[in-house]
Amino acid sequence: QVQLRESGGGLVQAGGSLRLSCAGSGITLDYYTIGWFRQAPGKEREGVLCIDSSDHNTYYTDSVKGRFTISRDNAKNTVDLQMSSLKPEDTAVYYCGVGVGPCPTGPSAEVFASWGQGIQVTVAS
Repeated sequence: QVQLRESGGGLVQAGGSLRLSCAGSGITLDYYTIGWFRQAPGKEREGVLCIDSSDHNTYYTDSVKGRFTISRDNAKNTVDLQMSSLKPEDTAVYYCGVGVGPCPTGPSAEVFASWGQGIQVTVAS
């Protein structure tokens, strides 16, 4: 059974950093496309970053460019989202999803077949 689990969230002051991890069980993440999405209160889920099986990255949110990066830790079977210079508007529940094929051109969640339960990131001003 494929399961994803996010970790590393929490409360941080504006300007701080957090590293989220998406851990896979029942699946080797290195072979798959992983997307990070987020959903703020009262807003729709939005795409943040995606990494495909060839480690090509796709950004879906201009506001995180230069601040967020995505990477794989194959030894741990995780895909990590490094978030720096955090802003209050980054506050959201962050989700990782797994899919196949290239990262979608647009921030479509449809290509991702399984999702983690999400983790809260709160950035205090």
